Amino acid sequence: MGNSTSSERNVIPLKDNTTATTLFKQEPECCSKQVTYRIPALIYISKDQTYLAFTEKRKTEKDTDAEVLVMRRGSWKDGKNEVEWVSGYQVLSACLPNHRSMNPCPVYERDSETLFLFFICVPNGVSENDQIKEKKNRARLCYVTSKDTGKTWSCITDLKDVISEKEKNWATFAVGPGHGVQMKNGRLIIPAYTYYFKSKCNTPTSHAFAFYSDDKGNTWHVGEHMDGESNECQMAEIIDDEGNSTLYSNSRGTSGYRVEALSKNGGEDFDKPSSAQELIETGERGCQGSVLNICPDQSTWLIYSHPSDKKKRKDLGIYINKLQKDHMQWKTIQCISDGPSGYSDLAECKDRKYIACLFECGQKREIEKIAFKLFNISNALDNQ
Repeated sequence: MGNSTSSERNVIPLKDNTTATTLFKQEPECCSKQVTYRIPALIYISKDQTYLAFTEKRKTEKDTDAEVLVMRRGSWKDGKNEVEWVSGYQVLSACLPNHRSMNPCPVYERDSETLFLFFICVPNGVSENDQIKEKKNRARLCYVTSKDTGKTWSCITDLKDVISEKEKNWATFAVGPGHGVQMKNGRLIIPAYTYYFKSKCNTPTSHAFAFYSDDKGNTWHVGEHMDGESNECQMAEIIDDEGNSTLYSNSRGTSGYRVEALSKNGGEDFDKPSSAQELIETGERGCQGSVLNICPDQSTWLIYSHPSDKKKRKDLGIYINKLQKDHMQWKTIQCISDGPSGYSDLAECKDRKYIACLFECGQKREIEKIAFKLFNISNALDNQ
C-alpha cells in the first residue's frame, strides 16, 4: 500500500459541525474514587433508525477498576438531521462473577436481525501487564445478544472453547474496542489483538487478528494474527469496482504511525502490515482509532478518526480515503473536537451525508466525558 508524503496532504473542511452531546460524564470525586466512563463503542441499526452507545463504567480511571458495561439509546429524527437520546443509561448484565467487563464491540447480523455485543471478562484485580508478565491469559471471550435493538439482552455466552487451543500462546487478548463488521457475504468480523509468545523464553508481542463467523454467529473461529507489531484495531470491508472484497485493518502501533493490513480471505489471515505514513500515532504507546467504510458512488471509501496531535491525545481528527487500485491515500478533513480527546468510534447515518462519532474528550483530560457528534461529510465527498 503506497502512500503520498505528508507535504502532499490537503485539508478538506466539513460543511458544518453540529454540537456535541455529552452522553457519559466523569462523576465528582468521592473518598479518593471518581467514577469514570471510558472505551466508547457505537452502532447504528437502520431497521429502527437507532443508535446504541456503549462504554465501560469504572470505579476510577484505571483499567483494573473497570466494572460493568453501560449503554444509552438514541433515535435518528427525520427532517431534523439530529439524534434524540433517551435520558439515563442502562447497566448491562454482560458480566461474569468476580470479573470486570471491558472493550465493548457490537456487530449486527442483518439476516437474523440479531445484535451481538462482544467484550472480554477479566478477573478483578488482574491487569493486562500482570498477564503479560506471567505469560498466562486470564481474559475470557464473551458476548450477549439482543433481538429488539438493545431493549433486552440474552444471558452471557462464554466462548472458552473457541480460544482454548490458541490461548496456550497468548499472554492476554482483547476485542476491538469499537464496532465489528458484517461483510457482503454475511461473514461477521470481530477485530481483536493478542500478546503472543512462541515459548516461555520469548517476550510476548502484540498482534492484531480477527474472530469470524460464517453461520450468523452460531459458531466462531480464530484467524491468524498479523506479522509484526500491531495492537487495538478496527476493520472495514473494501469492495472494488469489480465487486471483489478485501478486509482492511487499521491498528494502533508504536512506530509513530498507524499499522495497516489487508486480508483477501475475510480475516482468516492478513498480508504483511505496513506503516501508514499519512496517519501519525499519538505518543510512545499510541491510541485507539476508528475506521468505517462508506459507499457514496458504489465504490468504497474509508473514514478514520484519531487524535491528530503527535505527542498528546488531543484534537480529534477525521480523515478520508478514496481508495485506488494501487495505493491508499489519506486526506485530512478536519478536527471535530479541539482539546483533549482519546478513543473514538464511527457509525453511519440514515442520511449518508452525515457520519456519527462517539469519542472521549474533556477540558483538561480526555477521560472527563464521552460525547456524540454528527458531522457532515458531503463537502469532503464533493471535493474528492
